[in-house]
Formats: sequence, structure tokens, C-alpha cells
Amino acid sequence: MNVLIVHAHPEPKSFTAALRDQAVDTLQSQGHQVRVSDLYEMNWNPVASAEDFSTRENPEYLVYALEQRLANKKQTLAVDIQQELDKLLWADLLILNFPIYWFSTPAILKGWIDRVLVSGICYGGKRFYDQGGLREKKALVTVTLGGREHMFGEGAIHGPLEDMLRPLLRGTLAYVGLDVLPPFVGWHVPYITHEARQAFLQCYRQRLETITEDQPMEFPRLNQFDDRLYPLT
Repeated sequence: MNVLIVHAHPEPKSFTAALRDQAVDTLQSQGHQVRVSDLYEMNWNPVASAEDFSTRENPEYLVYALEQRLANKKQTLAVDIQQELDKLLWADLLILNFPIYWFSTPAILKGWIDRVLVSGICYGGKRFYDQGGLREKKALVTVTLGGREHMFGEGAIHGPLEDMLRPLLRGTLAYVGLDVLPPFVGWHVPYITHEARQAFLQCYRQRLETITEDQPMEFPRLNQFDDRLYPLT
């Protein structure tokens, strides 16, 4: 299996980085091929702009998704985007590894999503959910956060973690056709002991050793809707 880990944390000694390293070691020891995109180390540009295209179909007015489609066909995407897109298309499993910031991803990771999930290849028209351009690939979200586990769930102060991650799990990863696996979570990590962190790493290793057996989360399928995307009754 080919695995792409997209890592987004500014501190190389962070626990999030330790999770990345655990994933690399575990997956490689099982014979998988692993590539890592360390966005901060790469000084990744998170800003989607007209500079992402060496030529433009419409130089007077930027419709970003349309220019993505055309640039992909003409091979005129910016070099950094094309390199990451090639890695994504190579991968059977995408792991997004990051700390939760304000109920969301770090800006640098959001910018990777904005620029690399290229219209016309990852999605477009009715190519979404189970018909998305990245179908038959899998995705795993691995996150760290400061909150305690009891703060998340039905009736908890923050609500279910899956609701917090819904724009990413459903609106991004499932939307482009990926089979989204249940997230792995490192709870309360800035405040726990070294031993507790080691226990999280052990749990993550065990999870990754059986990752091919994980069942994906449930999301809509286009055959549940008519041609105008009204639900079938």
C-alpha cells in the first residue's frame, strides 16, 4: 500500500510529530511505501490565487475551480501543486496529521486542501461522494487537541468530535470519494504525562497495524438520490 502523510505542526518535537514518526515506522515495517509532506518544513504556500496557473483561460476574471480544471488538462498547474497532486494520486491511503485549531485544521493544511484537491480530477460535476475522483482510496484523520475526552460527545460541552470535524470528514474527504476511516485522537496532549503519551503512541501503532481492516464511516451515495439530487423515496 502507498501511504501519503500530510503533516501540519510548526514544532518538530511536538507530540503530533511523534504521531507522524510512529506512522512512518509502523507502516514501513509492514512493507508499505510511505511519503511525508511536512507542510511547515516545506514552507507550503496556503493561499489559492491566480499565481497557481502559469497560463489562464480567462486572464480578466479568476474562477479558481475552472482554471484548475483547464490547468490540469494543459499541465500548467504551479509546480508545488503538481508535486503534491502526484503524491495524492500515487497514494492508496492519505493520512492528515495535525492539531485541532479553533474546531478546525491549521490554516496551512486548509491551504493544502484548497490548492491540491484539484477540480476536474478530484471532483467536478456529479463526481462526488462515492463517485468522486479519489474513490477506492482511503483517508485517516489523526488529530491532537487540548480538550479531555469527556468534553466531546452527545450532550458534552463541545458536542461530538465528528460534528466538529464534519467539514473535513464529509465536506472534503468523503466529498472527493475517499473512504474515510474513523479518526484517531490524542486527547489533552499538552497536559498529560510522558507515560500517557507513550500509551497513545502504542494505541496508534496498534491501530495502524490493522488499518486495512478498518471499516469506513457512512456517507451519502449518489444512488440514494435522483438526477436532481432529491432523495429517493
